Amino acid sequence: MSALLTTDWWSTLFDFSDYGDLLQLLQNSVYAGILLGLVGGLIGVFVVQRDLAFAVHGISELSFAGAAAGLLLGIGVVAGSLVGSVVAAAIIGVLGARARERNSITAVLMPFGLGLGILCLALYPGRDANKFGLLTGQIVAVDDPRLGSLAVIAVVVLAGLAVVWRPLGFASVDAEVAAARGVPVRALSLVFMLLLALAVSVSVQIVGALLVLSILVTPAAAALRISASPVWVPVLSTAFAVVSLVGGILLALGASVPISPYVTTISFLIYLVCRLAGARRTVRRRERRLA
Repeated sequence: MSALLTTDWWSTLFDFSDYGDLLQLLQNSVYAGILLGLVGGLIGVFVVQRDLAFAVHGISELSFAGAAAGLLLGIGVVAGSLVGSVVAAAIIGVLGARARERNSITAVLMPFGLGLGILCLALYPGRDANKFGLLTGQIVAVDDPRLGSLAVIAVVVLAGLAVVWRPLGFASVDAEVAAARGVPVRALSLVFMLLLALAVSVSVQIVGALLVLSILVTPAAAALRISASPVWVPVLSTAFAVVSLVGGILLALGASVPISPYVTTISFLIYLVCRLAGARRTVRRRERRLA
């Protein structure tokens, strides 16, 4: 009996029958995962440096509310998610100049966005899978139009990061010194919040609103555990994000559970390995100094 239960449990999580056919049908999801990995890995570096992980969660809740409203009103999940993310980022960026104020505003926005999203989903008469997917992610809904929309948003985010990368990095490390050197710190902060809103709106489409942090925070946090190089940190962060997303999608292709558990597990394991490696390297450095 226990063996049968174990087999059923395993086949629910990992089912590779007809895997080739499923991969061809869901190749758009793989492409979307690569795009999201590029965006999340790069922008996540600044999210960690600027201590905006909590703000990301707040933006994702309003992005979820916007997506749910778009689903209910028939204007589209992508458009609704984009509007919700931009509104949240604007509120946090304008009113949350200081960390304490930003955290308070984010804490106010999170339950409001979640409650509004749940209300819209409760009123939506469509399939339950569409409702559940906004929270925990889904890979079957990335059709050609949605992939095109996600690609456009991703290109905008990547182009924006390319333009502001150096001054934004300077301002993220030391805002006071950057302001004294004439860097427009306030304007850069608002621009970054807008780019972050776009990145969150893309992420919600794949991994869901509840688990956006696994893409926009965890890969960058893992990279910073093993490197401090301004070149290698974004490279490693992007690689970790792409591996987490694409690996999660490939594992979830034949499963009957959402994509998010696979993505978050891979992302967490990468972080755990990097944390252990970073700790080991620190111990070795101390031993060399003592020797």
